[in-house]
Amino acid sequence: MTPRRPPLSVSEPERQRVELVDRLAASGAPGVPALVEMLADPSWTVRRAVVASLAALGDAAARPLCACLSERRDSEARIAAAVDALVGSLGDVDGPVLELTRDARPAVVADAAQILGRRASAKAVPRLAELTSHPDDNVAVAAIEALGRVGGRAAVDSLVDAVTSGNFFRVFPAIDVLGRSGDPRAIDPLSALLDDPRYVLEAARALGRSGSRSAVPPLLRLLARPSDAVARVAAVALAELRERYRERYGTVEPIDEALRSEVPAPGAARRLSHSLAGADAGEQAMICGVLGAIGGDDVLLDLTRLLDAEPAVASAAADALCRLSRSADARVLAALRDGDSARRLLLLPLVRGAAAADEVARCLADPDPEVRAAACDALGRIAEPRAAAALFPLLGDPNPRVVHAAMTAIQCIGGAEVEALALAAAREGSPAARRAALRILAYFAPPSALPVFVEGLGDPDLRLRERAIHGLASFAEPAAIEALVAVAADPSERVRGVAMRALGQSARDARVIEALLRGLRDEDAWVRYYACQSLGKLGWEAAAGAIAERLRDDSGQVRVSAVEALSGIKGDLALAALEEAAREGDTDMRRSALIGLGIAGREESLPTLLGALSSPDVATRLVGVSAISGFSSPEVLPALVRAAGDADESVRAAATSFIAGRTGVEATRSLIALLVASPAPAPLLAALSAPVPGRVEGILDALATADDELSPLLTAALARMRRPEAHAALLEALRLPRAPARKAAATTLGAVATREAFAAVELASRTDPDPEVRRVSASVLSQWA
Repeated sequence: MTPRRPPLSVSEPERQRVELVDRLAASGAPGVPALVEMLADPSWTVRRAVVASLAALGDAAARPLCACLSERRDSEARIAAAVDALVGSLGDVDGPVLELTRDARPAVVADAAQILGRRASAKAVPRLAELTSHPDDNVAVAAIEALGRVGGRAAVDSLVDAVTSGNFFRVFPAIDVLGRSGDPRAIDPLSALLDDPRYVLEAARALGRSGSRSAVPPLLRLLARPSDAVARVAAVALAELRERYRERYGTVEPIDEALRSEVPAPGAARRLSHSLAGADAGEQAMICGVLGAIGGDDVLLDLTRLLDAEPAVASAAADALCRLSRSADARVLAALRDGDSARRLLLLPLVRGAAAADEVARCLADPDPEVRAAACDALGRIAEPRAAAALFPLLGDPNPRVVHAAMTAIQCIGGAEVEALALAAAREGSPAARRAALRILAYFAPPSALPVFVEGLGDPDLRLRERAIHGLASFAEPAAIEALVAVAADPSERVRGVAMRALGQSARDARVIEALLRGLRDEDAWVRYYACQSLGKLGWEAAAGAIAERLRDDSGQVRVSAVEALSGIKGDLALAALEEAAREGDTDMRRSALIGLGIAGREESLPTLLGALSSPDVATRLVGVSAISGFSSPEVLPALVRAAGDADESVRAAATSFIAGRTGVEATRSLIALLVASPAPAPLLAALSAPVPGRVEGILDALATADDELSPLLTAALARMRRPEAHAALLEALRLPRAPARKAAATTLGAVATREAFAAVELASRTDPDPEVRRVSASVLSQWA
C-alpha cells in the first residue's frame, strides 16, 4: 500500500517546477511570459511561488499581468493568481490597473477595483468613487469595498449616494465604509437607515464607528425600540462611539456631555440597563461606561448590582459609579460599607474626598490583606489627618504589602500628630512595627528623631540596626555623619555594606569620602559594590581612578557597580573607562556602560551608542535607544526613526516616545511618516499630540499637502493637545489651500466646539470655494443646532 503524503509535502515534479520558477525569476523581464503561463499551474505551491516571483519583478511584470487578467479569463485559478501578483507587486501598477477599470466587461472592472483597494491606492479614489454608481452591482460593491480599504474619506458623496440608492447590494457594504469615514456628512444618511428593519442593526453599528458627537441622539432614540436586540446593538454602538472619540481626540467628555444633555427617549436609560442581560462580558463592560455617563437613580442601582459580576464587568461598573456626579457618593459609600472584600477591592481605588474617610478606615480591618492595602492607599489619597491614628496599628500587619501601604499613607498625611505617633511606635511594639516607624521618621527627618536612630545602632535586632543606619543618612547633623562613618568600620561585613550604601545618601563630607574609598578595598565584594555605587551617587570626580581599578575586580557585581559609578562622575578619565567597558564582552557591563555614556552626553561617545542599536540583543538595543535620546546630533533622529521600526515592540515603543519628546519640525515630520506607514496609528497619534516646540508648526506644514486619509489624523493631534496655539492652528488649517485639510479642520473644530470654532466653520459653510468643504462645514454646524 502506498503511504499517504502529508498535505503540505512537495512532490518531485512540483519541486522541479518551483526550481524552474526561481530560474525564470532570476532571468528578469525575459522570464515574465513563461511565469505568466504558469499562473494556472494545478499546484497551489507552484502558483504561490509564481505569484511571489511576478510580484518581486515589479514594473516588468505589471502590464503582462494586466493583459493576462483581461485576455486569459478561462481559469479561475489564473485570475486569482494574477490578482494576487498585482496586489503584491513592488512596481507601480496603479496606472495599468486603472486602465482595466475602463474595460467593458464588469468582471474585469471588478477585479481591477479589488486590486486597487487591496493596494490602498489613494490615486485610484476618484475612479473608485465613479465606479460606485456602475450599472453592474458586482462592480459597484467591489468599488465600495475598495474605498473601505483605502479609507473612504475622499469619496463620501459617492458613498452617501450608494447608501441612499435603495439597492440592498450596494447599501449594505456602503454602510460600514461610510461609518468608518469619520465624515460628518455620514450621520444623516446612516440615521435615516435606522427606520429600515433591513439595515437598522448595521446602521447603528456604523454610527458607533463614526466617532461623531452627532451620532448620539439617533442612537439614544434607538433605545426606545421594543426589540432587545436593537437596544443592545444601540447600547454597544454608543459605547464604541465613546471609544472611537477617545482614540481620535484623547477624551470622551464631549460624548458624555451629549449623553447627559440630549433628552433621551422615555425609558432610554432603563432600556440601556436591560440590554446588559443579553450582552457578553465585553459588551457589558462597554455599556457600563455609557451608563456612567447618563446617570440617574436606576442606573446607579444597576451599576451597584454589577459590582458582583465577573471581574472585567465589575471593574467597569465600579469605574462608572465613581465617575458619576455626587449623587452617586452615598450609594458608593453604602456599597463600600456593606460589601464583601471583592466589592471593596473594586471601589477603594476609586474613592475620593474627605467624606469617605470613615468608611475607608473601617476597611482597614478587612480580612483580605489586599483590601487593607487598598484602604491605606485610599486614605493616603484623601490625606485626612484624623485617619493617621487608625493607620499606625497596621505597621505591625503580617502582610508586607499592607505595611508598605500604611507607611506610604502616613507619609502622605504628615503633621505633628504623625511625628508623635511615629516616635512612640519606634520605641514600642513589635520589631516590624518599630522598623516601619523608623522608615517614616527617616522620610520626615525631624530633629527630635535623631536620638532614636543613634540608639537603634545598638539594637539586638539586626534588621532594625540596618534601618537605623539607612535613616541616619537623612540627617545633615554632624552627629549623624560621625555615627555613619563609625559604623562603616563595623566587624560585620553585612553592617559595613549597609553603611556604605547609606553614606551615598549623605552629605559630600571629607569623612564620608574617606570611608567610601576604604570601602573600595574592603575584603567583602558587596561592601566594595556599595562603596562604588555611593561614590558614583556623590559624583566625587577625584575617585574616578580608584573606581576604574574596580573594572577588573574579581566579582562581577563590583565591575558592574564600577561602571554605574563612573556614569555619575565627570571627567575624561571616567569617560575613557566607560568607553572601554562598552566594548567588553560581558553583556551586563556593556549595558551599564552604554547607560553611563548616555548620561555623560559626550558627543565623542555617540558612535559607540549608535552601534548598540544594531545589537542582536533586544535589551541592549533598548538601552541604546534610551542612551542616544538626549543627544542633539543630526544622526540621532534618523537612528530613532529606524528603531521605531524595530522587530521588538518594546524597542519600537521606546523609540517612538523619544521621538515624541524631541523638539523641532523634523521630529514632527518623522512621526507623521511613521503614522502614515503604521497599521496601528493610535500610539503614534498620541505621540504626535505631545505639545513640544515645533510640533504645531510641523503638523500645519504637513497639512498643506496631506490627503483625505492623513488630514483628519493631523487635525485630531492638534485637538488632543488642548493648547491655545494648537486651537489657533486648527483655525488656520481651515484657510489652507488644499480641500482635504479644510474638511478635516472643519470636522475637528466641530469636536472642539468653541465659540471661535463655530464662527470659523459657519464662515466656511458659506464662503469656502470648494463645495465639498461647504457641505462638510454645514454638516458640522448641524451638530450645534
